[in-house]
Amino acid sequence: MPQLLQINYKFTVSRAEFESGFDAIAAEIAKLPGLRWKIWLANEAESSGGGIYLFDDDESVRAYLDGPIVAALKLYPILTDLSVKVFSVLEEPTAVTRGPIEESATA
Repeated sequence: MPQLLQINYKFTVSRAEFESGFDAIAAEIAKLPGLRWKIWLANEAESSGGGIYLFDDDESVRAYLDGPIVAALKLYPILTDLSVKVFSVLEEPTAVTRGPIEESATA
């Protein structure tokens, strides 16, 4: 069953500084087993950011949350107020409203 992961945080630098390392980490996140997609988020007015991820299953989400990327995120000095939420996807109504939950072509 697809799992949606929501990670939010505040950043303490400019948006440009906040985004400066995204290319390298995006490439690593793209390689995660079970990840279908990630949407990167930023609200410059509130100095907040995060991501919405869709994983194939709970095992893939847990592996990511217990892995080195999230461990580094928790220690990154420009980020505060980290919050993590995991949701099951309600597939039938999501399909009706065109939510992009189909399995990845690379899965």
